[in-house]
Amino acid sequence: MVDRLSTLQIFQSGISTILERQADLARTQQELSTGRRILSPSDDPAGAVKVLDIEEDLRQIDQYQRNASTAEGQLAFEDTTLSSVTDVLQRVRELSLQANNATIGAEGRAAIAVELDSRLEELVSLANTRDANDEYIFAGFQAESEPFSQSGGQVTYNGDDGQRFIDISSGSQVAVRDSGSRVFLAVPAGNGTFDFSVSGNAGTAVVSNASADGTFVRDSYSVNFIQALPTDPITYEVVDSGANVVATGNYESGDAISFNGATITVGGEPVNGDSISIDSTASQSVFQTVREIADALRNASETPANNAEVNNTIASGLLNLDQALGNVLSVQADVGSRLNRIDSQQAINEDFNLQLETSLSEVQDVDFAEAISRLNLQQVALQAAQQTFVTTQRLSLFDYF
Repeated sequence: MVDRLSTLQIFQSGISTILERQADLARTQQELSTGRRILSPSDDPAGAVKVLDIEEDLRQIDQYQRNASTAEGQLAFEDTTLSSVTDVLQRVRELSLQANNATIGAEGRAAIAVELDSRLEELVSLANTRDANDEYIFAGFQAESEPFSQSGGQVTYNGDDGQRFIDISSGSQVAVRDSGSRVFLAVPAGNGTFDFSVSGNAGTAVVSNASADGTFVRDSYSVNFIQALPTDPITYEVVDSGANVVATGNYESGDAISFNGATITVGGEPVNGDSISIDSTASQSVFQTVREIADALRNASETPANNAEVNNTIASGLLNLDQALGNVLSVQADVGSRLNRIDSQQAINEDFNLQLETSLSEVQDVDFAEAISRLNLQQVALQAAQQTFVTTQRLSLFDYF
């Protein structure tokens, strides 16, 4: 039996071969233009799934890097603000030392009080700093509301202790805010263990040093000075909050008075009935410290007793200012460590991103040398198919008769 090919069959076969060669050539050209060998999941199902997984990881890394940049910007802004707070506190300390000079009279102290009022306003303004998103950076979770308000010289905190965190990797978060309570309110008082105050004394007793050791018993104490007759020696007794006498002795100017793990050095001449209050409260706000110094200077007079009271207030205030400066610097150091952590994590993310891109390239990228060789072969095959079709469609049995 002889197989016969009709002219239609020959034509269809030639066209099909040409279309197949064109499809192969177009496919290779698309691979070369995109640089990818997997153009659809059917090309390599396993490879396509791996590509999707890697691309998802890459998108996640990109999000973490954006988060890290956002966190870095917010922390850098907070660091700048804290530096401004430190500058203000340093200026307040300088003014306090200046006011503690014996050559400064009541008018000079009143003038310093005016500047301290201005510095207090500046501190409140810094505490109410807003970022580029118009959010208050020291308000905790209440970022839409002004955290600090001032009325009658009193500064009130309206925020909370919340702290925002941002993911900078799959298992790492970084805090991007610090509450106003931590920065401005939770400041250890006095020497960090206790604070002292003097008010209404008629004598000139001034505390020059206050310290405590590990045996200090926290309580409220009063150091009372006693001199029944002008010819009697000045004595003292230290009474706790339960009216228990915990220490007694003869007073000598410049000597230390020790009790329950605490020591204060007192100079000057107290009179009968004078006292020094010792308070072991945990903290005092920086605003209260500045206000107390300003009020003492504003109400200063030229009397020896008032000078002693002002000196005591400034001495206590200087201890509190040092604590406030130390607290702000501690927060600033924490911010700096978080910035360093972000830098380290960004470098890790970049390395991981490079690894993922390398893996993605190995899975989906085309081998250009092989693809170009294949393209040349496919071009030759297409030309051959086209020429064969042209030659074949011209054949006729009449050419042989």
